[in-house]
Amino acid sequence: MLSSLSKLTAEDLAEIRKLEQELGKTLLSFSGYDVIAGDLSDDELVRVRELEKKTGTALVAVDPLKVKGE
Repeated sequence: MLSSLSKLTAEDLAEIRKLEQELGKTLLSFSGYDVIAGDLSDDELVRVRELEKKTGTALVAVDPLKVKGE
């Protein structure tokens, strides 16, 4: 299972913003996806790790044909 920020409709976003104002808090919306990690060569893995370090993020290689839930 992999989570990412949700793709929201304008209506959903408006409802979330309204609740944020009422609560005085920022809300983040996440959605889950069933994915199968892609196989990487040692060289590819090094390149991914270098980019993670540079961007300060975690990257996950996924075969786009194997993404479920979209």
